[in-house]
This record gives sequence, structure tokens and C-alpha cells, in this order.
Amino acid sequence: MDSLSQIALGSALTIGVMGRRTVVWKAALWGGVCGTLPDLDSFINFGDAVRNMTYHRAESHSLFYLTLISLPIAWSVSRLHAESQHFKYWWLGLWLALFTHPLLDTMTVYGTQLLQPFSDYPFAIGSIFIIDPMYTLPLLIGCVCALVVKNAAGLRWNMIGIVLSTTYLLWSAVVQIHVHSVAKESLLTRGINTEKILVTPSPFNTLLWRIVVIREGGFEEGYYSLFDRERKIRFDRFTTDTALYESLKDVWAVDRMAWFTRGFFKMQIKGDKALITDLRMGQEPHYIFSFAVAQSQSPTFAAITPESVGSRGNLSEGFSWLWTRLKGNDVPSPK
Repeated sequence: MDSLSQIALGSALTIGVMGRRTVVWKAALWGGVCGTLPDLDSFINFGDAVRNMTYHRAESHSLFYLTLISLPIAWSVSRLHAESQHFKYWWLGLWLALFTHPLLDTMTVYGTQLLQPFSDYPFAIGSIFIIDPMYTLPLLIGCVCALVVKNAAGLRWNMIGIVLSTTYLLWSAVVQIHVHSVAKESLLTRGINTEKILVTPSPFNTLLWRIVVIREGGFEEGYYSLFDRERKIRFDRFTTDTALYESLKDVWAVDRMAWFTRGFFKMQIKGDKALITDLRMGQEPHYIFSFAVAQSQSPTFAAITPESVGSRGNLSEGFSWLWTRLKGNDVPSPK
């Protein structure tokens, strides 16, 4: 999730644990710091664009490492504020701020390596977009109330914010399951039975969902809104250069992306470069994570240091389409 959501969650949880055992701003401050701490790995240059993407949310998001580091952080904070008698509460609050960060990230589609150093599997549920105001606002409002209202009512509002945001996460997972079943039905009516189906929400909401289906020689993309009149999804078909992938699959960056995306990628030639693109985040033909991984040396391609060539398209046009499609109007997606 975005940094604001992580800060708000960390602050809310630490406020909830500390209560009036300390001044609320202290709990909010240190909870927010720990809530965003794991994302400091985004400032590390791992060597190239593919490494920077696929090593993000790795060791710094390990539940094991974050649990270990929570102890010295809590000890330091409790000593700094001369509140050693509340060490166990500081530890619980700051541990929750650290521990829930990667768990929340796992709800997005990116991929979070929760079990480092024992496993590098990138867990990704993908039921919520990386930025969703409906998740973040209850937490922010609750934190502000706890800071401003100097009695038990402020703390109650903080807890209400936590409950509402958590309920919204559960809602997103339930709706994702529903949309997945609609997608399966739509595919079965065409005689297509596949498990390679990705269902993720469109930006900033959980009402309009994007569906990607991997098929031989390419993939299909469709959209479903909870306001659609029929349980039916119209898919557009796109191709991928399978021969290009076969010729470059042993290149580290290609192999890494194929693994990290769990097969939801495409390959294409653009100019004199071979590109690999993560199909999970974006909208055809614009994707955030697209990388040039090889260059033509006719008649073959030679691996190069991966470089980012991602694009976001026309944002104003995209948002206009999103609003129209969200309302249940089946209009073609912008190109």
C-alpha cells in the first residue's frame, strides 16, 4: 500500500495499544515511523530496474526480521521517553505497526516476500489497489480524533477507524472471489476452462475490477463492475511473442520477471529492443512495469542491463473512462 496508508495504520495501532499510557502524539509518531520503516528499501539501488522491482518488499518486509527489530526499537523508544514501565505496551504497539505493514502490502497484487529468509515467495492476494481512499480515510480520521479529542471518545474513534478499514479489506476479498466466479462463468460459456485468471481492482476503488486471463499465445483482458447489468464479461484478446520468450527465457531478468509475476507477463519487440512487461499492474497497452531486457544483434538478441520503459498513458482520459465504466457502461478501454 502507499506510504500514507501505512503511516496511518501504524499510528492507529500504536495509539490503540498505548491508550493514555503515554501522550497520544508520541504513540502516533512512533507508530507512523514504524509503519513506514519497511518501505525504506525503495531507496536502495539493487543494480538495475528489474532488481529494484523484484527485490523491493523482500528482507525489509520479512515477518521474522521485523519481529526481531521490534524489540530494540521498542526498548529505545520507551527509554527515550522515560517510560520503561510501559515497555511491553510499546513493544506490542510498535511490533503491530511493523508486522502489519507487509501483511497489508500482501493484499495488493505486487508481491511481498513475507517469509524471508526462509522463502522468497512473493505473496499477493491482489484484492485492493495500492491507493484506496476508502481504506485510508477511516484510519486518518480515527488518528486525528485521538489526537484532538482529549478523552476516551477520541480513542474510541481511533478503534472505529481500525475496525472500518479492516472491514473494508475483508469486503475487497469477498468481492474479488465474487468477480472471479463471474469471470469463470464467462469463460466457460466460451468453452474455456483455465486457472490462469487474475482478478484485481481498478485504481482507487473496489467496484470496478480488471480480469486478465493467460491463454496460449497471448492473454485476454476484461472488466467487470458491480453495477453491470449482466454477469458477463467482454474480453479483448492480445498476443505475446512466445518465440521471443523461448529465445530469452534463460536471461536472468526474463526468468526473474516470469517468476515474480507468476506467469502474468508478455514479451514483445519494440524498435531494436526486447521488452518484458508485468501484466498485473496497468491496462493494455500501458503498464507501470515494463523493461527492455535485450537488444537486437541480428538475427538474435543479446541481453542488456534492464531499463524501465513503463508508461501510464493519458491519465485524464483513463480516469474519465474508469468513472464511465465503473457506473456499468460497457465502453471500450482507452488505448
